[in-house]
Amino acid sequence: MSAIDFEVSVPQLRCFIAVVDADSVAEAGRRLGMSAASVSKAITRLEEGAGVRLLHRSTHALSLTEAGEALLEPAREAVRAAEAFEEAAGHARGSGAAGVVRLTAAVGFVRHVLVPMLGELARLHPEIHLDVRATNEVLDLAEGGIDLAIRSGSLVGLPGHIHQTWFTCPWVICAAPSYLARRPEPRTIAELDEHDLVRFRNPQSGRIQPWPHRTVAGTTEGTYEPRARFAFDDGDAVWGTMLAGGGIACVPLYLAAASLRNGTAVEVLSDFRGAAASVVMLRRDRRLTPGRLATLMAFLSARAPDFSDFLGPASS
Repeated sequence: MSAIDFEVSVPQLRCFIAVVDADSVAEAGRRLGMSAASVSKAITRLEEGAGVRLLHRSTHALSLTEAGEALLEPAREAVRAAEAFEEAAGHARGSGAAGVVRLTAAVGFVRHVLVPMLGELARLHPEIHLDVRATNEVLDLAEGGIDLAIRSGSLVGLPGHIHQTWFTCPWVICAAPSYLARRPEPRTIAELDEHDLVRFRNPQSGRIQPWPHRTVAGTTEGTYEPRARFAFDDGDAVWGTMLAGGGIACVPLYLAAASLRNGTAVEVLSDFRGAAASVVMLRRDRRLTPGRLATLMAFLSARAPDFSDFLGPASS
């Protein structure tokens, strides 16, 4: 096969290297932020394009073929070269001060937090164009060519990335006034068992998200696993159902704040709020950060949502 018979995909090479380093397709997927099926498919396509088998696969073990051993180090060199070229190209364009920034965040976050900021971004930084991937799935930044991800929760152990905390906020348990007009307001976590509950299903794991809560004394009690009357894999759908009077929901405060302020939602069980969770900006670890990305991150950092009316000045 000649060099022009197929094109090598850098994301496919990254998957091959990650599987070898992790000795597991599933673990490689976790490190890359991809599903195991996506990693396996990428390697299969790489093998088909190259016309060689790179890995011996069995139910319980993985090992390099002879061709895989020979091609592993060239794969590493190719990935390093591609990353160096990407960084140098951005620097050559004047440190990338203008251009497109590709950003991903959850659908509800984009609608309720990011979108209200975009008018000011357009006015202050007309040189920056934003390409937003609003999705509840966790996307692989390298494979998708994404510059910045906004995510919540712990990101410890995610190699090759740099994360910066943007703000923190707790999850809050809320109901619509119309729901509370026909059902008694719960006073304890246990009383939630008697209510219609609207819950969020994690699209990655398929698991319905538990509700964090605390005791009245303020110590962490754990999580509540209620039976769902309605379950969605979209936080906005959860919130919309709650606003329509469909039941009680537990959501991040950033999703609830506007409705709580205008009275279309009411927080219940406020004494049982869970501990505040971090919302972070995540980017790939690169030697040169394009100026447009640095500008966007600085813009966002200076406009962290203000929840002091709910949490107090020191807690937002």
